[in-house]
Amino acid sequence: MTFNNSNIYPEIITENSQPTESYRKQSQLHWKRARASLRKALNRYSVGQNAVQKTTNPELSSTIKTQLDLLKSNIDKLDQGVIQIAVFGLVSRGKSAVLNALLGEKILETGPLNGVTQWPRSIRWTPNIFVNSNRQEVVKVDLIDTPGLDEVAGQVRGEMAKEVTRQADLILFVVSGDITRTEYDALSDLRKAKKPLILVFNKIDLYSETERRKIYQNLQKIAVHQSGELEDIYYPSEVVMVAAEPTPIPVRIEWSDGNVTHERETLPPQIDELKQKIITILEREGRSLLALNALLQAKEAEVSIAHKTVKIKQNEADDLIWNFAKYKALAVALNPISVIDVVGTTVIDLALIRSLSRLYNLPMTSYEAGKLWKIIIFSAGGILLGDLGSSLLLGLGKVDITSYAGVAITQASIAAYGTYAIGSATKVYLEKGCTWGLLGQDIVIQDILSQVEPDTIIYRLQQELFKK
Repeated sequence: MTFNNSNIYPEIITENSQPTESYRKQSQLHWKRARASLRKALNRYSVGQNAVQKTTNPELSSTIKTQLDLLKSNIDKLDQGVIQIAVFGLVSRGKSAVLNALLGEKILETGPLNGVTQWPRSIRWTPNIFVNSNRQEVVKVDLIDTPGLDEVAGQVRGEMAKEVTRQADLILFVVSGDITRTEYDALSDLRKAKKPLILVFNKIDLYSETERRKIYQNLQKIAVHQSGELEDIYYPSEVVMVAAEPTPIPVRIEWSDGNVTHERETLPPQIDELKQKIITILEREGRSLLALNALLQAKEAEVSIAHKTVKIKQNEADDLIWNFAKYKALAVALNPISVIDVVGTTVIDLALIRSLSRLYNLPMTSYEAGKLWKIIIFSAGGILLGDLGSSLLLGLGKVDITSYAGVAITQASIAAYGTYAIGSATKVYLEKGCTWGLLGQDIVIQDILSQVEPDTIIYRLQQELFKK
């Protein structure tokens, strides 16, 4: 018998997937730094329990516990080395079929009806990757299937998609032709999550070779030209063509007795290009992806704790600042010696900063301390200039009682304002500076992005994540 098959797939040229040792070492270093950063962040809050016990505010306690649990889960994820790849797309684009093809067996349900996948489902995939030319190792990957982004109950599914996106280290967005407006909007929303993304053009078996090439070129153009709406949703090189679940094709069978029958044959999935691209990413920058996502989530956790703490303890902090301002004003007013004024007020300012840090139970990093020192020096300089100016006016020191009283009030006012300015700045830096400093998430993220090679999938996130 003979088969009348035609080659329905385009010729696929894949990039050189053999990773270099430098990529691997760099990715390992990123992973180690991220782990150290998260552990340091967790220790700042006394592994969560002490921080919760130090506050009687239920709202603050709940926020601290939730965010510290998030930090712990990300440390566990780093330790386990599990990379999460989430698949998004509209209904009937073949998301589940793509995952089944990657897995090599039909685990996830697929069908002709819309909305077969109702809730996210995670499946473990363990592809082999090259450690070097002589050895392979198994990488643990969780493939996360999701419902169609355009299904009913949009608000619920939107929140669900947001949570899956937060967890994902890499995103696959599946289309089955030219991008629709709904898909474009969904891609724009996913881009805001600042995650590496691969656009998967599925169901290429439904198109002629000319049509496939035209759609493929259109998808690449969208990555570059956004008509002024949005730039760089994905790179042209991140567009991959697949046929995850090819439609059965007619086959003419000629039997030895001369009879001819017609049947339909299902061809194997055409998934090699996507699989190879994912494996190449895992080989070269898998741990960097883990590190970057963990750091971004840790940053959000620390910022959330700091913001909630500063908001809830606003009145206590204001009272503390004004009390220190009064003490400082009184000390300056009663002391006639300029040098003692400067030294004493600096000590008071440092005590205020420490008291606010204890009140908020937020760390004082070197990033914050450096900026606050500038304000302290400026405040002390103002007091010193005030003393020198008064000395020039009065001759030598504070000798005349009437004149002394006027100068003392002026200097006390300057001192009190300086303390208020330092206190206000301390609140801001304690809230926003917790992710800076040695091993702070912002610093480590910038270090990672400044080191990645131009041909990596993480590289395109540099400009987005460097934005303040």
